[in-house]
Parts: sequence; structure tokens; C-alpha cells
Amino acid sequence: MSSETFEIIELANGDVALRRAGQKEDPLVRIHFSDASSEFLREHKIAVARAMLEAGIDAVQNIDEIAAEYLEEEELEPVNHTIH
Repeated sequence: MSSETFEIIELANGDVALRRAGQKEDPLVRIHFSDASSEFLREHKIAVARAMLEAGIDAVQNIDEIAAEYLEEEELEPVNHTIH
């Protein structure tokens, strides 16, 4: 991503979103926590969402490395995985 400024906001429906600062357009990313997760996290929901967004940004910044590692793998058959 460029040197633009982004902001993390909480939407009216409780979702946490990342958008360009000062913009009212649709967010770039939305994170939805279930009611049970929101209740468990309470005031920590934004901090958890921030960590998730930072991890995603780090991954995007390293996308060339990630793509190269994926192509180097021997098994190119699609495999179904459960991500936790």
C-alpha cells in the first residue's frame, strides 16, 4: 500500500472496518465478530481487529515473497483446509 493514511472505525452494525482517512466510501476491509465473540472480547474488540488488520497489511507488503513460496511448493493440487 502507498503512504496514504488509513483509519480503523467501528460501523453502526458493530463491524470494525479499515478505510482511507477522511473518506466516507465503502471500507477497504470489514471484520465481523459474532455476538458471542463480541461479548467475549468486549472492550478489546478493536485491539483484536487492529492486530488482524496489521497482520493483513504485513502480508500484503510481503506478497511477492508469499507468492514465490507458494509456487515453490511441490504439491500444486488444491487442498481444502480449515483455518482457525
